[in-house]
Amino acid sequence: MLIPALDLINGEVVRLQQGDFARQTTFASNPLPIVADYQQAGAQWLHLVDLDGARDPAKRQLALLKDITSATTMNIQVGGGIRSQADLEGLFNAGVQRVVVGSVAVRELRLVQQWLETYGPDAIVLALDVNIDANGVAYVATHGWQETSELTLNQLIDAYLPYGLRHVLCTDISRDGMLSGCNINLYRQLKTDYPQVQVQASGGVAGLNDLELLQAIGCDAAILGKALLTGKFTLEEALSCWPNA
Repeated sequence: MLIPALDLINGEVVRLQQGDFARQTTFASNPLPIVADYQQAGAQWLHLVDLDGARDPAKRQLALLKDITSATTMNIQVGGGIRSQADLEGLFNAGVQRVVVGSVAVRELRLVQQWLETYGPDAIVLALDVNIDANGVAYVATHGWQETSELTLNQLIDAYLPYGLRHVLCTDISRDGMLSGCNINLYRQLKTDYPQVQVQASGGVAGLNDLELLQAIGCDAAILGKALLTGKFTLEEALSCWPNA
């Protein structure tokens, strides 16, 4: 499926280049009209990143998230600074279907393994954002991409598979917000190694050709952010080249 994405700061729709708050572009003062457009175009899921919550969970935009969930029939997954079970509960109570878990999945494996067991594999998405070294090894980054862990992408997935892991959102950090094209080899290898995992490709989608390449390798989903906001293509055009999206 194709999943349009909106990043939110102080109620506004923004984009960051490679996760850098100093390189922020504001696209809209109110996300609700864009949400309505994406639903009208036929999207089934919406991906939201609460960047205020990512910096400080106490500033999570729960009221805005509730406004969005109540205004749309799309399913919604939300990420940004998820650190505790209380964070998960707050989002589920706000009407969110899936919670996207990032840094805490690298730092506290047992905690997130328990979340998978408690809430089920369809309620949790692991956001594994990677820096790829000169040898082609993908290491998972944490703390808003400011730090790279010693754990590889495969090591993290292997640690969660016994607990029912089903959804992985993987971003090549070097490509995020750059409109430079997807890292097709990364997603091809993921689907080869873990055919049972639903892979969401994120970062770099610049044109419809990227979507065709992702579908050709059997990628399960693509996150569409900056390309939609900047008019590289419309969601309707994207959906038409990704059958059954």
